[in-house]
Amino acid sequence: MHSEPRLYERNPRYPAAGTVLTGWDAAVATLPGRPVVLALDGPAALDWKAAARGIAEALRARSVGTAVLDVRERWSAPAVERLCVPAAEADAFFLPLAEFEMADLFEEGLAVERPASGVLLVFGPGAALCSPDLLWWADLPKRYAESAVASGTLPVGVNLGRPNDPGELRSLFYTDWPVSDRHRDGLAPGIDRWIDVQDPQAPASLSGEEFRASLARLARQPVRTRPYFNSTPWGGRWAAERLGFAADGGNTALGYELIAPEAGVLVGQDAGAQVELPFQLMCVLHPEEFLGADVHQRYGTSFPIRFDYLDTVEGGNLSLHCHPQERYMRDTFGWPYTQHETYYVTASDPGAQVYLGLRQGTDVDILRKEVEASAAHGTPLRVEDHVQTFPAAPGQLFMIPAGTPHASGAGNLVLEISATPYLYSLRLYDWLRRSGSGVPRPLSHAHAFANLDSARRGADVAEDLVQRPRVLREGEGWREEVIGRLPEMFYAVHRFVLDGTAAADDDTEGRFHILNVAAGDGVVVETAGGLRHDLAFAETLTVPAGVGGYRLHPVGTRPVQVVKSLVKSA
Repeated sequence: MHSEPRLYERNPRYPAAGTVLTGWDAAVATLPGRPVVLALDGPAALDWKAAARGIAEALRARSVGTAVLDVRERWSAPAVERLCVPAAEADAFFLPLAEFEMADLFEEGLAVERPASGVLLVFGPGAALCSPDLLWWADLPKRYAESAVASGTLPVGVNLGRPNDPGELRSLFYTDWPVSDRHRDGLAPGIDRWIDVQDPQAPASLSGEEFRASLARLARQPVRTRPYFNSTPWGGRWAAERLGFAADGGNTALGYELIAPEAGVLVGQDAGAQVELPFQLMCVLHPEEFLGADVHQRYGTSFPIRFDYLDTVEGGNLSLHCHPQERYMRDTFGWPYTQHETYYVTASDPGAQVYLGLRQGTDVDILRKEVEASAAHGTPLRVEDHVQTFPAAPGQLFMIPAGTPHASGAGNLVLEISATPYLYSLRLYDWLRRSGSGVPRPLSHAHAFANLDSARRGADVAEDLVQRPRVLREGEGWREEVIGRLPEMFYAVHRFVLDGTAAADDDTEGRFHILNVAAGDGVVVETAGGLRHDLAFAETLTVPAGVGGYRLHPVGTRPVQVVKSLVKSA
């Protein structure tokens, strides 16, 4: 099998289990011809008044009497202040993951009077709590809110409980998203219509049955999420030039290949009638089939591994940082597992490097004083005096257990294969960079030093964290290598090397696999059940646990390398 190579697909789409409707009129046409309470629920970062107006106008155009209730007017001000507004003394960088429920914003509940005729439209975050006759979920992928806060294009109304306050990322990440996701996940089995409002003038929707059937189908087959790149001060140009992304900020810094809490999967007939469904809902509704029984038992419905790109080609060094160690992550931030990482170098410029681990003679007290002086006075830090550097050779994997200081240098395209908790970069130094508004980028160096692993240093870093490939198994024209495995990290990284002449066999053995084509033209993934999925260079694919056996057929005649990650056996 030598299929023709194809280009990276920026909008992978799958058939929906039904017909995607477009427009508010098409959605309201599905309502029954009797009095109903219709709840429109969803995340805080929507233009809620515009959505309610679109539904009300479509109903009135059909001569259906319509009354509306904005549930945000029913939120308890004391509850919002207590639960949603960070205290003055709160940490400037991170908040513990919020543990409250959407219902806690309504101290007096959300009782409504049933209409004698027509429709009572109850809308806003928490609308489902009114015991409606029908429940619609209006969804906007998280990237919209994050981009709006970062760019200032939507200065108010992004954060839960605070429709009139300027948006802030700290509340978005650690309060709004956990609460909204739990609320959505609990409602998913009973949603009557899923509505994608990325185009507010022509929202796309599926019935509840079609929405759940689409997710059930996806959870049983290899699937790609919709990728995108954001921009940061250190971002590069590789993804713009090689993959065709045009980031709003002018560079392609962080590439969201598969970051489960934010990832979505497109389903529908075509680009004009498609719905983006949260990847996470496959873990919620079909955990054992998708994750595997063992992974589900250990991680619940959290998808524990992420794949993303760090693009510094024609960009700058990443900040020098580390990630929380296990107990600190649990006790301080509320995540039950921590942010172990790896860097796989997909491409690099000559002379590019990776910063990793302390030098043998590094004095942490001296490093601390220099970091604090740099933060206070803007003095440069000679990073190489304290942290080791390694050549960023394409195909090399660097292991980065929690607490290890590290950074990708300029001139790299790094595939970051990491644990899913991804919002805890504890920065020591950021090369005196300034944000888009001209102020120095904040450094969470107190957190960083509280987690810095000073034990693994010098030669131990090279031996333990810059590992050589070890052949796990092989066949005619292919081999599977272990390229990264540490006792303290819960996942491993393997690599298939195919010479272009033969297919390689694999089996999920009850645990999901993630695949990425790191070199060559691509592969065709063929499951034992007869499903086929093309995977081009730089693309990432999830193979659900329930797939079982599958084969990797190389595309073209050149050698192909496919990186694979999986949760290790308990």
